[in-house]
Amino acid sequence: MLAAFDGYYRSLTPGPAPSDRAPADPATFRFEPSGHVQGAWRDDEQHMAPVSGLLAHCLLSHRPRPELQLCRISYDILGVIGAAETTVSVRTLRAGRTIELVAAELAVADRVAVRATGWRLLRGDTTGIATTIDDAARLPDPADSEPWDARGRWPGGYIDSVEVRRAPGVDGRVRAWIGTAVPLLADAEADPLAGYLGLVDTANGINARLDPRRWAFPNTDLTVHLVRSPGFAPDAEGRRWVGLETDALLGPEGVGLTSSTLYDRDGALGRAEQILTLRPLG
Repeated sequence: MLAAFDGYYRSLTPGPAPSDRAPADPATFRFEPSGHVQGAWRDDEQHMAPVSGLLAHCLLSHRPRPELQLCRISYDILGVIGAAETTVSVRTLRAGRTIELVAAELAVADRVAVRATGWRLLRGDTTGIATTIDDAARLPDPADSEPWDARGRWPGGYIDSVEVRRAPGVDGRVRAWIGTAVPLLADAEADPLAGYLGLVDTANGINARLDPRRWAFPNTDLTVHLVRSPGFAPDAEGRRWVGLETDALLGPEGVGLTSSTLYDRDGALGRAEQILTLRPLG
């Protein structure tokens, strides 16, 4: 039975990791998940969305480099992520002054369930050459989008913890905002980037071209590229939002692909890709 508290996770590791370790030496963090992490495919698993945020939090907490931006993070899902005490180990794969590669493994009951790698690149002022999208293509604000009943389509504690608002689609793509008032961590303030990444995996569920009562289509990975840090401040109701413009491609050989452009309230800031295994149920 998962615990009930206000947060997706709470830390079981006292204090920060020692700063005098060598970069390649792993730092280990332990967490207790709440009922808010419960998955949509199975009630005894964690949803990949908060898991993504937790891994990002641990990568950002490992030998912090504020002069570097965590701009690409790739997750490989190795199996069912059990809904139980969770351990994350983090280490530096490639140290550098301006470019760095960090990696994390998330395990439940001593079994590695997810691996993640993240590139950190040097921040710099490139405002003068920055590109934006046309205002006409901008995702409407959450307040101007219509509520969508995710709970009527998907079960689980994670889905119960979020609100989905959809805007009119463009060329068959789903345009939506995913919001939550549940903090990533119950006992600490997580980096806004970690909180933002903790909602992105929801994309595969809001643009489902298949009926989840007849088909299983879980993703086995998630890769996110970002060109700037996201805005993730709460609104007047305490919800923090991730914007998505999402399309799904279903192949003829049992494989699908969910592709998303990522937004905050200032506009587009990156992309996410999820590869899917397509399997009929029953």
